[in-house]
Amino acid sequence: MSICTLTDAAKQQIATICKENEVYAVTLNLKGGGCAGFEYDWATYDNADELLDDDQIIYGTEGATFIVGAASIMFLFGTEIDYVKSIIGSAFEIKNPNAQSACGCGVSVNFNLDKVEENANITELT
Repeated sequence: MSICTLTDAAKQQIATICKENEVYAVTLNLKGGGCAGFEYDWATYDNADELLDDDQIIYGTEGATFIVGAASIMFLFGTEIDYVKSIIGSAFEIKNPNAQSACGCGVSVNFNLDKVEENANITELT
């Protein structure tokens, strides 16, 4: 199982973000907060020098890179990220098998800590 998979739509949107903002990469991390306990935290890196040693490049092509922050890997293991467009807007949609509950906004999430611990053990072995 991979850390994250991206749909073609998500890859295209990451490429668009990188190009339009003239950045090296789009990153996804988790931080404490939100109504469910954690929040997905999207950011950009201007260049590869900003990468931390254990950050993982999930997808990379000429001009577009997607990175998961080292501290978030065990929470995002097995996650699928899509980019969806609808009448009321467009957004990245995160399907996280480790989530126990999520807020209706799709930004805030709580985790099944048993699954997260298993993922931590897997990532230590690789």
